[in-house]
Amino acid sequence: MANEPSTRSHELRVATTWDGRLLPDEAVAHVSLSLGPDALRVDVDAPFHRDPPPSGDPGPVWKLWEHEVVEVFIAGPGERYTEIEIGPWGHHLVLRLEGRRHIVERMIALDLSVDRGAQRWRARASLGVEHLPPGPFTVNAYRIHGEAPERRYLAAFPSQGESPDFHRLEAFRPWPA
Repeated sequence: MANEPSTRSHELRVATTWDGRLLPDEAVAHVSLSLGPDALRVDVDAPFHRDPPPSGDPGPVWKLWEHEVVEVFIAGPGERYTEIEIGPWGHHLVLRLEGRRHIVERMIALDLSVDRGAQRWRARASLGVEHLPPGPFTVNAYRIHGEAPERRYLAAFPSQGESPDFHRLEAFRPWPA
């Protein structure tokens, strides 16, 4: 239809621990998703904890989840989903999965810019739509920071279970049409 917007947007607040305890306002991360005809834009605004960066230059890095990171998951039907990880030091990791934890494509290119302040960091990323599953989508966003034993796992939509598991697709919520 002529009146339909060319972009679909969705806002996520990482405002609880992985198991559902509320965070104070200053600890909340904001993730904005904007889906256009050719690309998904991801904007992040998160507290900066100054965890040590991954070794190596900014860019794609394996096991980014072991560092300070914001993660966005976009799932489609049939347990097909894309995981986008963005760190405050300019590192990223994008995976495409088919079946829980079954990676079919890794180290996907991501156009990323990051700005770190004293208290918060912001990122803007762009990913080609060809790396997303078919819709309709469900989504979740997470944040990890700190070092053991103080490591924290935070979620937009908490999951059930005895330990953090960001691949619990049943915890994801619909991305409104």
